[in-house]
Amino acid sequence: MLRSLYTAATGMDAQQLKMDTIANNIANANTTGFKKARPEFEDLLSETVRAAAAPDPQGGSEPSPLQVGLGVRTGATTRSFSQGDMLNTGNPLDVAIEGAGFFRVQRANGETAYTRAGNFRVDAAGRLSTPHGELIEPGVQIPPEAQEVTIRSDGTVVAKVPGRQDLLEVGDIELATFQNPAGLSALGSNLFEATGASGEAISARPGENGLGTLSQGFLENANVKAVEEMIEMISTQRSYELNSKVIQTADQMLQRLTSLR
Repeated sequence: MLRSLYTAATGMDAQQLKMDTIANNIANANTTGFKKARPEFEDLLSETVRAAAAPDPQGGSEPSPLQVGLGVRTGATTRSFSQGDMLNTGNPLDVAIEGAGFFRVQRANGETAYTRAGNFRVDAAGRLSTPHGELIEPGVQIPPEAQEVTIRSDGTVVAKVPGRQDLLEVGDIELATFQNPAGLSALGSNLFEATGASGEAISARPGENGLGTLSQGFLENANVKAVEEMIEMISTQRSYELNSKVIQTADQMLQRLTSLR
């Protein structure tokens, strides 16, 4: 009887974590470059009441074990890196990745991070950066006299400056990919960092080695579908209620036992 109480409690805890994940997905439904996550569950070690046994020469055997499950736990949360919808902003410094890959940026502490959010800005020194000031790697320097900036699909950045008939090439934007993108660790502010699980970053120009191309004037929206998340929310709520019902039923059975005379 007590086993069912603890088992149902693990189910409620797992569904609570799933609801937390859904809430985070919905909260970031309008976050540029956000990638939704989902929890993955696994059963706990079962209690073996009686093990299975090989057939006895004299007859009789235990072909199947007698085991009782002890509940569930969350094994991992997996992030989906599917393509989000493209939003046409018309801003020449907004860049979306069509396909696989991440922008590589340098954080304030000198470490490298990765992002799908291409809402770039030009800082006071003319360097292309994120809204939080992380610099694009390799660096792109925009001349102060530049009248127009063009970011080509292959990552080449050119600017139109007074006194020149041709366009001035001011830098190149590279993309990075990973053997296991799901192993990246989220840092917040639309940034990820490489881990031992993700593997080392593999850098290349957009359009090469299976990487996507760049689209100037566009941003990639979050890949969160509100309808799908609502369905998952309803399913999670029902699962939570079922687990709580198990606890209520077990409590009633224990109450009945304690009232026996």
